[in-house]
Amino acid sequence: MRVLLFFIDGVGLGRHQTENPFAFTATPGINRLLGGRQLVKEALGYSGPKVSLFGLDAALGVPGLPQSATGQASLFTGINAPKLIGKHMSGFPDRALRALLARKGIFKQLNKHGFRTNFANAYRPSFFKHLNHGLPGNGYSCSTLVTFYGGLPFYDLTDIGNGRALFMDITNDTLQKMGFNVPLISPEEGAQRLLKIAGSYHFCLFEYFLSDLAGHMKDRIEAGRIVNILDRFIATLADETEKDEIMLIVTSDHGNLEDLSTGEHTLNRVPALLIGSYKVRQLMANKMFDLTDVLPAVLKILDNDY
Repeated sequence: MRVLLFFIDGVGLGRHQTENPFAFTATPGINRLLGGRQLVKEALGYSGPKVSLFGLDAALGVPGLPQSATGQASLFTGINAPKLIGKHMSGFPDRALRALLARKGIFKQLNKHGFRTNFANAYRPSFFKHLNHGLPGNGYSCSTLVTFYGGLPFYDLTDIGNGRALFMDITNDTLQKMGFNVPLISPEEGAQRLLKIAGSYHFCLFEYFLSDLAGHMKDRIEAGRIVNILDRFIATLADETEKDEIMLIVTSDHGNLEDLSTGEHTLNRVPALLIGSYKVRQLMANKMFDLTDVLPAVLKILDNDY
């Protein structure tokens, strides 16, 4: 069995209320997967024919609001990063977190077990100017760093055209607005492309982060647009998982988008949607409690070859 990890920045499980775009936006795909439920706190614990929804603690026993650098480092290493450095850290990893990612990054760990791995995101040309001078350094995300430390290739915009990568916004709308000559695609087509990419690897990671930006802006229209894209993208991925023998894991690093009243991160648990084999989901039922449990779950699924 293969594993596809879809990481969405800044999405927690909020209550069904007026400031939660997962409540005020129609999500027919997610509703179908969750037996008529929306992706809100009230759906926690749902387990159906195809999907199980767990809630992961993003605070990890450290006071304060969970943040991106430490949350993603925890997710991508299986280590409690805020406990390690004594605080939650926003933005990009510092020297201590980079050292952790270099030692324990998800790609490095999986590669040591002999698994073929891939980071499916494409980068703009400006990134490669910095890459030519060598990474790591300040200003790089956890996903970029674990890719670098894992020795994996970075994809450019030509790889979007040849089907080897996706841009982080799924549809290429952001790139078109920047003036790049790339085709606009639907969320459904983006999902089909990602599934085709993932089919060549034991483990594939794809990251989406416009969600966190919209949460900070408290922009209801943009938040609704993003939730619509995510709904269509996730539903299409889910429709193909069992046929392609893929376990899809959808998760996040901290809450934000689910509460537009604050513009800040939240203490809400983040979703861990496991989509695919019922047997695998049942085995994971008592093993998914916080961000550090995702990487061990991936290893267990791959090691046991269900």
